[in-house]
Amino acid sequence: MKSHIAALLLATSAVFPALAQTLAVKTSAPERYVVKKGDTLWDISSLYLNSPWKWPALWQWNPQINNPHLIYPGDVLSLHYDSEGNPRLSLAKGVRRLSPQVRVVSDKNQAIPTLPLAVMEPFMRFEQAMGESDFDQLPMVLGSNFNYKMNVEGHLLYVKGDLPRGANYGIYRKGDAYRDPDNGAILAYESVLVGTGRVVRTGNIEAGEPSTVKIESVRREVKPSDVLMPISSGQSYSANFKMTQPVQAISGNIIASSNKLREFSTMAVVVIDLGRKDDLQEGNVLAIHRQSPTVIEKESGPSYIEDASSLDKVITQVSEWFGEENDEDSVVWHMPKEQVGELMLFKVYDNISYAMVTKTRQPVRVGDSVSSR
Repeated sequence: MKSHIAALLLATSAVFPALAQTLAVKTSAPERYVVKKGDTLWDISSLYLNSPWKWPALWQWNPQINNPHLIYPGDVLSLHYDSEGNPRLSLAKGVRRLSPQVRVVSDKNQAIPTLPLAVMEPFMRFEQAMGESDFDQLPMVLGSNFNYKMNVEGHLLYVKGDLPRGANYGIYRKGDAYRDPDNGAILAYESVLVGTGRVVRTGNIEAGEPSTVKIESVRREVKPSDVLMPISSGQSYSANFKMTQPVQAISGNIIASSNKLREFSTMAVVVIDLGRKDDLQEGNVLAIHRQSPTVIEKESGPSYIEDASSLDKVITQVSEWFGEENDEDSVVWHMPKEQVGELMLFKVYDNISYAMVTKTRQPVRVGDSVSSR
C-alpha cells in the first residue's frame, strides 16, 4: 500500500510540476476538521482549496494509518506547514473524550466518497452506454402472460434467451443516441433502466422455449423489444477517485444531461464526447467553457450576430470560410471562450464519459465545451 501511495504522489508531482510553489489554501480553511458521515472528498477539498482537484498536492498521507489514501467519518484532518512553508493536510486518529481518559475510536466501515454517492450510484450501478450491436446481442422481451403492450410489477415476461433460474436482471430500453456534435456520428446509445426482474424458469431457445422472468420492480412500463442485462454485469464500482487534471491537452463538448433540461447546475450528471480514446480516466477534472457571442462590426456600430440581419449573417458565414482569427481589419469578431464551471469524470467509455458538474459560475448547458484548461 505504501508503494502504491508513493507512486500516486510521484505521479501527482509529474502532473503538477510547479504546484508546490503555487498551492495556497483558503484564508477561511479550518486548522482541524472532523470528517462527518455524509461528507464527500470534494466537499472537504473545497474547504481548503479553490481548485479541489489539487487535493493530492495538499494531502499528506500518514503511513501508520491503514489505507492512508482513504478518509473515514471520525477522522481528524490537521492543517500545518512544512519547513519550506508549503501547506500540508495530514490525518490524525479520531478521538472521543471519555471521562477520565481519552480512548482512540475508529469508524472504518465506509470511506467517504469523492462525490455524492446518492447522485452517482444509479449511473455507476445501472446506466450503460452501448453500441447498436450490443443491444442486438442481448436477451429480448418477446411478450408477457398478459396481452398487454406495457407490463408492470408482478407480470411474467417471456424472454428470448437461455437465462439461468434465480438470476437477477435489469430490464433496459434503447434511449437517445449520443452524437458527435461536429459530424453527427453516433458515439453510443443511452440505455434506460425500466425495471428489474428475476428468472423463474430457464429457457431453451434451440428447442423454442423462452425463459420466464418475473418483474420485481419498474421505473416505466416494460415493453416487447426491451432487453435484459445481468445486474452484476459491468457494475462493480468504486466511489473513490484520484482527482487529477489530464496531462495532455484535450477539448470536447457536453452532448447530453441526465435531467434533459436546457440548463443545469452543480451535481448534475452530464455526458461528454470524450473517453478512453482520448486517454481519459475516472477522476479526471475538466473545465467547462462557453463561447462568447460573435459580434459583427457595421457602419451603424457593433452588434451581436444573433441580432444581425440575414445579409450580415451571410457575411459572417463567408468570413468563417477564411478562418476565425481576428485582425485589425476584421468585420466579424469572434470572441473568446469563458470558463463557466468544472466537472469530474466518474464513468468512462471508449467514445463518451459520464461526469458530474462540481462547480459553476453560471448555469451550464448542453453544447458547452470542456477542456483540460
